[in-house]
Amino acid sequence: MAKAFGIVNTSGNHIWVEGLENHRTIGAFSFLGRYRVIDFPISNFSNSEIEQIKVFVRRKPRSLIDHLGTGRHYSINSKRGKLQVLFSQNSSDNDIYNTDIAAFYENIDCIERTHEQYVIITPNFMVFTQNFDTLLQTHIESEADITMLYHSVDNAKEMYLNCDLLNLNKQKGVLSIEKNRGTAKNRNISMDTYVMKKELFVELIKKARKISSMYTLAQIVNKECEELDIRGVAHRGYFATITDFKSYYDANLSLIDGKTAASLFDEDWPIYTRTNDSSPTQYFEDSSVKYSVVSNGCLIEGTVENSVIGRGCVIKKGAVVKNSVILPGALIGEGAHIENQVVDKRAKIIHAKEVVAAPEKPGYVRREDTL
Repeated sequence: MAKAFGIVNTSGNHIWVEGLENHRTIGAFSFLGRYRVIDFPISNFSNSEIEQIKVFVRRKPRSLIDHLGTGRHYSINSKRGKLQVLFSQNSSDNDIYNTDIAAFYENIDCIERTHEQYVIITPNFMVFTQNFDTLLQTHIESEADITMLYHSVDNAKEMYLNCDLLNLNKQKGVLSIEKNRGTAKNRNISMDTYVMKKELFVELIKKARKISSMYTLAQIVNKECEELDIRGVAHRGYFATITDFKSYYDANLSLIDGKTAASLFDEDWPIYTRTNDSSPTQYFEDSSVKYSVVSNGCLIEGTVENSVIGRGCVIKKGAVVKNSVILPGALIGEGAHIENQVVDKRAKIIHAKEVVAAPEKPGYVRREDTL
Protein backbone atom coordinates (compact mmCIF):
# COMPACT_ATOMS: atom_id res chain seq x y z
CA MET A 1 0.00 0.00 0.00
CA ALA A 2 1.26 3.48 -0.82
CA LYS A 3 2.09 5.67 2.15
CA ALA A 4 -0.75 7.97 3.24
CA PHE A 5 -1.89 9.72 6.38
CA GLY A 6 -5.46 10.61 7.24
CA ILE A 7 -7.13 13.80 8.38
CA VAL A 8 -10.56 13.92 10.00
CA ASN A 9 -11.77 17.43 9.28
CA THR A 10 -14.01 18.79 12.04
CA SER A 11 -13.29 22.44 11.34
CA GLY A 12 -16.01 23.38 8.88
CA ASN A 13 -18.00 26.49 9.74
CA HIS A 14 -21.10 25.86 7.62
CA ILE A 15 -22.84 23.32 9.88
CA TRP A 16 -24.59 23.78 13.19
CA VAL A 17 -26.77 21.16 14.88
CA GLU A 18 -29.01 23.09 17.23
CA GLY A 19 -29.06 21.88 20.83
CA LEU A 20 -26.71 18.93 20.55
CA GLU A 21 -23.72 20.97 19.38
CA ASN A 22 -23.97 23.28 22.38
CA HIS A 23 -22.23 20.56 24.39
CA ARG A 24 -19.95 18.75 21.94
CA THR A 25 -18.62 18.73 18.41
CA ILE A 26 -20.48 16.63 15.83
CA GLY A 27 -17.87 13.88 15.92
CA ALA A 28 -18.71 13.28 19.58
CA PHE A 29 -22.46 12.87 18.96
CA SER A 30 -23.88 9.59 20.20
CA PHE A 31 -24.98 7.52 17.20
CA LEU A 32 -27.22 4.47 17.12
CA GLY A 33 -26.95 4.05 20.87
CA ARG A 34 -23.39 2.77 21.20
CA TYR A 35 -21.20 4.64 18.69
CA ARG A 36 -19.97 8.19 18.20
CA VAL A 37 -20.08 9.76 14.75
CA ILE A 38 -16.29 10.03 14.58
CA ASP A 39 -15.98 6.25 14.97
CA PHE A 40 -16.89 5.83 11.30
CA PRO A 41 -14.12 7.89 9.64
CA ILE A 42 -11.47 6.62 12.05
CA SER A 43 -12.58 3.01 11.56
CA ASN A 44 -12.41 3.56 7.80
CA PHE A 45 -8.79 4.66 8.17
CA SER A 46 -7.89 1.86 10.55
CA ASN A 47 -9.49 -0.85 8.41
CA SER A 48 -7.64 0.59 5.39
CA GLU A 49 -4.35 0.24 7.32
CA ILE A 50 -3.88 4.01 7.43
CA GLU A 51 -2.62 4.45 10.97
CA GLN A 52 -1.30 8.01 11.02
CA ILE A 53 -4.48 9.98 11.69
CA LYS A 54 -4.88 13.64 12.59
CA VAL A 55 -8.19 14.85 14.03
CA PHE A 56 -8.81 18.59 13.82
CA VAL A 57 -10.99 20.04 16.58
CA ARG A 58 -12.21 23.62 16.88
CA ARG A 59 -15.02 23.86 19.42
CA LYS A 60 -16.17 21.91 22.50
CA PRO A 61 -13.31 19.38 22.41
CA ARG A 62 -13.63 17.69 25.81
CA SER A 63 -16.22 15.05 24.98
CA LEU A 64 -14.45 14.10 21.76
CA ILE A 65 -11.02 13.87 23.38
CA ASP A 66 -12.40 11.72 26.23
CA HIS A 67 -13.84 9.34 23.65
CA LEU A 68 -10.74 9.17 21.44
CA GLY A 69 -8.31 8.57 24.30
CA THR A 70 -5.10 7.01 23.00
CA GLY A 71 -6.90 5.52 20.00
CA ARG A 72 -6.13 1.94 21.04
CA HIS A 73 -9.78 0.91 20.70
CA TYR A 74 -9.57 1.70 16.97
CA SER A 75 -7.08 -1.14 16.43
CA ILE A 76 -4.34 1.31 15.51
CA ASN A 77 -0.88 -0.24 15.81
CA SER A 78 0.66 1.26 18.93
CA LYS A 79 4.22 1.18 17.53
CA ARG A 80 3.82 2.57 14.05
CA GLY A 81 0.41 4.22 14.32
CA LYS A 82 -0.66 7.47 15.94
CA LEU A 83 -3.94 9.25 16.54
CA GLN A 84 -3.21 12.94 17.01
CA VAL A 85 -5.66 15.66 18.00
CA LEU A 86 -4.88 19.12 16.61
CA PHE A 87 -6.55 22.30 17.79
CA SER A 88 -7.47 25.63 16.27
CA GLN A 89 -6.35 27.85 19.11
CA ASN A 90 -6.72 31.12 17.20
CA SER A 91 -10.45 30.82 16.58
CA SER A 92 -12.22 34.08 15.86
CA ASP A 93 -15.42 35.38 17.42
CA ASN A 94 -16.58 35.90 13.85
CA ASP A 95 -17.27 32.37 12.64
CA ILE A 96 -16.69 33.18 8.96
CA TYR A 97 -12.94 33.08 9.67
CA ASN A 98 -13.05 29.69 11.38
CA THR A 99 -12.58 27.62 8.25
CA ASP A 100 -10.86 24.30 7.73
CA ILE A 101 -8.11 26.11 5.82
CA ALA A 102 -7.49 28.31 8.87
CA ALA A 103 -7.15 25.20 11.03
CA PHE A 104 -4.81 23.50 8.56
CA TYR A 105 -2.68 26.63 8.20
CA GLU A 106 -2.34 26.98 11.97
CA ASN A 107 -0.98 23.41 12.10
CA ILE A 108 0.87 23.42 8.79
CA ASP A 109 4.24 22.61 10.39
CA CYS A 110 2.77 19.40 11.75
CA ILE A 111 1.39 18.49 8.32
CA GLU A 112 4.69 19.24 6.57
CA ARG A 113 6.63 17.06 9.02
CA THR A 114 4.67 13.91 8.17
CA HIS A 115 6.63 11.36 6.16
CA GLU A 116 3.76 9.94 4.10
CA GLN A 117 3.52 10.97 0.46
CA TYR A 118 -0.28 11.19 0.26
CA VAL A 119 -3.06 12.60 2.41
CA ILE A 120 -6.70 11.56 2.63
CA ILE A 121 -9.06 14.15 4.14
CA THR A 122 -12.53 13.09 5.27
CA PRO A 123 -15.24 14.90 7.30
CA ASN A 124 -16.62 14.20 10.76
CA PHE A 125 -20.28 14.90 9.93
CA MET A 126 -20.92 12.09 7.44
CA VAL A 127 -21.63 8.44 8.19
CA PHE A 128 -20.43 5.91 5.61
CA THR A 129 -17.90 3.14 5.11
CA GLN A 130 -15.17 3.33 2.51
CA ASN A 131 -11.99 1.41 1.78
CA PHE A 132 -9.50 4.26 1.60
CA ASP A 133 -6.73 1.94 0.45
CA THR A 134 -8.74 1.10 -2.67
CA LEU A 135 -9.56 4.77 -3.17
CA LEU A 136 -5.88 5.68 -2.85
CA GLN A 137 -4.86 3.07 -5.41
CA THR A 138 -7.54 4.35 -7.79
CA HIS A 139 -6.16 7.86 -7.35
CA ILE A 140 -2.57 6.77 -8.05
CA GLU A 141 -3.49 4.71 -11.11
CA SER A 142 -5.52 7.57 -12.60
CA GLU A 143 -2.56 9.97 -12.22
CA ALA A 144 -5.06 12.65 -11.21
CA ASP A 145 -4.02 15.59 -9.04
CA ILE A 146 -7.00 15.22 -6.71
CA THR A 147 -9.60 12.49 -6.29
CA MET A 148 -12.93 13.31 -4.64
CA LEU A 149 -15.57 10.94 -3.31
CA TYR A 150 -19.23 11.60 -4.12
CA HIS A 151 -22.60 9.95 -3.62
CA SER A 152 -25.38 10.19 -6.20
CA VAL A 153 -28.83 10.94 -4.75
CA ASP A 154 -32.32 11.53 -6.13
CA ASN A 155 -33.68 13.62 -3.25
CA ALA A 156 -31.34 16.61 -3.27
CA LYS A 157 -34.27 19.03 -3.42
CA GLU A 158 -35.30 18.17 0.14
CA MET A 159 -32.09 16.85 1.69
CA TYR A 160 -28.35 17.57 1.79
CA LEU A 161 -29.07 21.29 1.56
CA ASN A 162 -26.01 22.23 3.62
CA CYS A 163 -23.69 20.06 1.52
CA ASP A 164 -21.54 20.71 -1.51
CA LEU A 165 -22.24 18.99 -4.81
CA LEU A 166 -19.97 18.07 -7.71
CA ASN A 167 -20.62 18.95 -11.32
CA LEU A 168 -18.98 16.20 -13.39
CA ASN A 169 -18.25 15.66 -17.05
CA LYS A 170 -18.82 12.34 -18.80
CA GLN A 171 -15.37 11.12 -17.77
CA LYS A 172 -16.14 11.83 -14.08
CA GLY A 173 -13.88 14.86 -14.11
CA VAL A 174 -14.88 17.54 -11.61
CA LEU A 175 -15.92 20.70 -13.44
CA SER A 176 -16.93 22.66 -10.35
CA ILE A 177 -18.04 22.46 -6.73
CA GLU A 178 -21.08 24.38 -5.54
CA LYS A 179 -23.57 24.45 -2.69
CA ASN A 180 -26.70 22.38 -2.99
CA ARG A 181 -29.51 24.93 -3.27
CA GLY A 182 -32.27 22.38 -3.73
CA THR A 183 -32.80 23.21 -7.40
CA ALA A 184 -32.70 19.62 -8.71
CA LYS A 185 -33.41 16.19 -7.23
CA ASN A 186 -30.63 14.22 -8.95
CA ARG A 187 -27.27 15.43 -7.73
CA ASN A 188 -23.77 14.18 -6.96
CA ILE A 189 -23.25 15.10 -3.31
CA SER A 190 -19.65 15.77 -2.39
CA MET A 191 -18.56 13.61 0.53
CA ASP A 192 -15.89 16.18 1.45
CA THR A 193 -13.31 13.42 0.99
CA TYR A 194 -10.13 14.29 -0.92
CA VAL A 195 -7.06 12.30 -1.92
CA MET A 196 -3.92 14.11 -3.07
CA LYS A 197 -0.19 14.35 -2.56
CA LYS A 198 0.88 16.04 0.65
CA GLU A 199 2.88 18.66 -1.25
CA LEU A 200 -0.18 19.69 -3.26
CA PHE A 201 -2.28 19.85 -0.09
CA VAL A 202 0.23 22.20 1.55
CA GLU A 203 0.37 24.30 -1.61
CA LEU A 204 -3.42 24.65 -1.67
CA ILE A 205 -3.51 25.66 2.00
CA LYS A 206 -0.99 28.45 1.45
CA LYS A 207 -2.65 29.61 -1.77
CA ALA A 208 -6.07 29.75 -0.10
CA ARG A 209 -4.71 31.87 2.75
CA LYS A 210 -3.29 34.38 0.28
CA ILE A 211 -6.57 34.67 -1.62
CA SER A 212 -8.96 35.04 1.31
CA SER A 213 -9.08 34.51 5.06
CA MET A 214 -12.57 33.05 4.54
CA TYR A 215 -11.57 30.38 2.02
CA THR A 216 -12.38 26.73 2.68
CA LEU A 217 -10.74 23.65 1.20
CA ALA A 218 -13.75 23.10 -1.08
CA GLN A 219 -13.48 26.68 -2.37
CA ILE A 220 -9.78 26.51 -3.22
CA VAL A 221 -10.26 23.12 -4.91
CA ASN A 222 -13.17 24.57 -6.89
CA LYS A 223 -10.97 27.48 -7.97
CA GLU A 224 -8.34 25.02 -9.21
CA CYS A 225 -10.74 22.87 -11.25
CA GLU A 226 -9.59 24.37 -14.54
CA GLU A 227 -5.90 24.04 -13.70
CA LEU A 228 -5.77 20.65 -11.98
CA ASP A 229 -6.93 17.18 -12.98
CA ILE A 230 -9.65 16.48 -10.40
CA ARG A 231 -11.58 13.24 -10.65
CA GLY A 232 -14.74 12.04 -8.94
CA VAL A 233 -15.20 8.50 -7.62
CA ALA A 234 -18.68 7.23 -6.82
CA HIS A 235 -19.47 5.80 -3.39
CA ARG A 236 -21.82 2.86 -2.94
CA GLY A 237 -23.66 1.83 0.20
CA TYR A 238 -25.16 3.64 3.16
CA PHE A 239 -24.59 7.39 3.29
CA ALA A 240 -25.93 9.91 5.77
CA THR A 241 -25.00 13.50 6.55
CA ILE A 242 -25.49 15.17 9.91
CA THR A 243 -25.91 18.78 8.93
CA ASP A 244 -28.82 19.81 11.15
CA PHE A 245 -31.00 18.45 13.93
CA LYS A 246 -33.50 16.67 11.67
CA SER A 247 -30.79 14.88 9.68
CA TYR A 248 -29.27 13.56 12.94
CA TYR A 249 -32.66 12.25 14.04
CA ASP A 250 -33.38 10.69 10.62
CA ALA A 251 -29.97 9.03 10.34
CA ASN A 252 -30.39 7.27 13.67
CA LEU A 253 -33.91 6.02 12.97
CA SER A 254 -33.06 4.90 9.43
CA LEU A 255 -30.67 2.27 10.78
CA ILE A 256 -33.35 0.51 12.81
CA ASP A 257 -34.25 -1.19 9.54
CA GLY A 258 -32.15 -4.33 9.15
CA LYS A 259 -31.65 -4.00 5.39
CA THR A 260 -30.49 -0.41 5.74
CA ALA A 261 -28.15 -1.33 8.59
CA ALA A 262 -26.69 -4.17 6.51
CA SER A 263 -25.55 -1.62 3.91
CA LEU A 264 -23.44 0.11 6.59
CA PHE A 265 -22.28 -2.62 8.95
CA ASP A 266 -20.14 -5.48 7.65
CA GLU A 267 -18.45 -8.10 9.80
CA ASP A 268 -15.37 -7.77 7.60
CA TRP A 269 -15.29 -3.99 8.12
CA PRO A 270 -15.79 -3.44 11.86
CA ILE A 271 -16.77 -0.07 13.29
CA TYR A 272 -14.64 0.39 16.38
CA THR A 273 -15.74 2.40 19.38
CA ARG A 274 -14.83 2.94 22.99
CA THR A 275 -16.68 0.46 25.16
CA ASN A 276 -17.28 0.05 28.86
CA ASP A 277 -18.24 -3.01 30.84
CA SER A 278 -21.88 -3.12 31.84
CA SER A 279 -24.58 -5.71 32.28
CA PRO A 280 -26.94 -6.68 29.46
CA THR A 281 -30.19 -4.78 29.20
CA GLN A 282 -32.88 -6.07 31.53
CA TYR A 283 -36.42 -6.40 30.16
CA PHE A 284 -39.08 -6.61 32.85
CA GLU A 285 -42.25 -8.69 32.67
CA ASP A 286 -44.56 -5.89 31.50
CA SER A 287 -42.09 -4.37 29.01
CA SER A 288 -42.75 -4.29 25.28
CA VAL A 289 -39.98 -3.50 22.76
CA LYS A 290 -40.66 -3.50 19.02
CA TYR A 291 -38.55 -2.56 16.01
CA SER A 292 -35.90 -0.74 18.04
CA VAL A 293 -32.17 -0.65 18.75
CA VAL A 294 -31.44 -0.98 22.46
CA SER A 295 -27.92 -0.72 23.88
CA ASN A 296 -26.54 -2.52 26.89
CA GLY A 297 -27.02 -1.59 30.53
CA CYS A 298 -30.65 -0.42 30.21
CA LEU A 299 -33.65 -1.17 32.41
CA ILE A 300 -36.83 -1.46 30.33
CA GLU A 301 -40.17 -1.68 32.15
CA GLY A 302 -42.30 0.29 29.68
CA THR A 303 -43.00 0.28 25.94
CA VAL A 304 -40.44 1.12 23.24
CA GLU A 305 -41.33 1.29 19.54
CA ASN A 306 -39.25 2.35 16.54
CA SER A 307 -36.63 4.02 18.72
CA VAL A 308 -32.91 4.07 19.47
CA ILE A 309 -32.05 3.64 23.15
CA GLY A 310 -28.53 4.47 24.30
CA ARG A 311 -26.47 2.81 27.00
CA GLY A 312 -27.70 2.83 30.58
CA CYS A 313 -31.16 4.29 29.93
CA VAL A 314 -34.10 3.61 32.22
CA ILE A 315 -37.65 3.31 30.85
CA LYS A 316 -40.01 3.10 33.81
CA LYS A 317 -43.26 1.16 34.10
CA GLY A 318 -46.09 2.55 31.98
CA ALA A 319 -43.76 4.80 29.99
CA VAL A 320 -44.11 4.84 26.20
CA VAL A 321 -41.23 5.81 23.88
CA LYS A 322 -42.03 6.02 20.15
CA ASN A 323 -40.02 7.24 17.16
CA SER A 324 -37.37 8.71 19.43
CA VAL A 325 -33.62 8.78 19.99
CA ILE A 326 -32.74 8.45 23.67
CA LEU A 327 -29.11 9.21 24.43
CA PRO A 328 -27.12 7.36 27.13
CA GLY A 329 -28.09 7.69 30.77
CA ALA A 330 -31.55 9.21 30.19
CA LEU A 331 -34.51 8.34 32.41
CA ILE A 332 -38.11 8.18 31.21
CA GLY A 333 -40.39 8.19 34.25
CA GLU A 334 -43.55 6.24 34.98
CA GLY A 335 -46.45 6.96 32.67
CA ALA A 336 -44.52 9.39 30.48
CA HIS A 337 -45.30 9.40 26.75
CA ILE A 338 -42.34 10.40 24.58
CA GLU A 339 -42.80 10.61 20.82
CA ASN A 340 -40.66 12.07 18.00
CA GLN A 341 -37.99 13.33 20.38
CA VAL A 342 -34.25 13.40 20.86
CA VAL A 343 -33.58 13.12 24.59
CA ASP A 344 -30.02 14.14 25.41
CA LYS A 345 -27.66 12.46 27.86
CA ARG A 346 -28.74 12.08 31.48
CA ALA A 347 -31.98 13.99 30.96
CA LYS A 348 -34.89 12.97 33.22
CA ILE A 349 -38.51 13.11 32.19
CA ILE A 350 -40.28 12.56 35.49
CA HIS A 351 -43.06 15.12 35.98
CA ALA A 352 -44.05 15.75 32.36
CA LYS A 353 -46.45 13.05 31.21
CA GLU A 354 -46.53 13.89 27.52
CA VAL A 355 -43.63 15.16 25.40
CA VAL A 356 -44.73 14.84 21.79
CA ALA A 357 -43.63 16.59 18.61
CA ALA A 358 -44.56 16.36 14.94
CA PRO A 359 -42.58 13.75 12.94
CA GLU A 360 -41.37 16.38 10.47
CA LYS A 361 -40.04 18.55 13.31
CA PRO A 362 -38.78 16.34 16.16
CA GLY A 363 -38.38 17.83 19.60
CA TYR A 364 -35.31 18.06 21.82
CA VAL A 365 -34.88 17.56 25.55
CA ARG A 366 -31.65 19.17 26.65
CA ARG A 367 -28.73 17.42 28.29
CA GLU A 368 -29.21 16.81 32.03
CA ASP A 369 -32.55 18.63 32.06
CA THR A 370 -35.36 17.46 34.33
CA LEU A 371 -38.90 17.76 33.01
